[in-house]
Amino acid sequence: QVQLQESGPGLVKPSQTLSLTCTVSGGSITISTYYWIWIRQPPEKGLEWMGGIEYSGETHFSPSLKSRTSISWDTSKTQFTLHLNSVTPEDTAVYYCAARRRGSLQYDYWGQGTQVTVSP
Repeated sequence: QVQLQESGPGLVKPSQTLSLTCTVSGGSITISTYYWIWIRQPPEKGLEWMGGIEYSGETHFSPSLKSRTSISWDTSKTQFTLHLNSVTPEDTAVYYCAARRRGSLQYDYWGQGTQVTVSP
């Protein structure tokens, strides 16, 4: 069974950079056939697609976050990492990593989510 696990700090100060890692483990999965995504859910709000990365390294970002966001793969560790710069309290949310087959709209795998709070 394929598992995704987010890791990173639970508390970040305003203006700092948030870095979260998603580790892919278990099962039998061809990483290059999937699209890897970061999604977040602020308190009392819906899910927000942040961005995604192909195994090739090609990335796509939400227009509202593009100037502050980067995503990268570490293939040696089967991990992909989100960096969100210049965070504010509005970036407080539960952050999820997820994966879907390339060309599909259905998400096949989700991490359990990790709470990140931005506060002085």
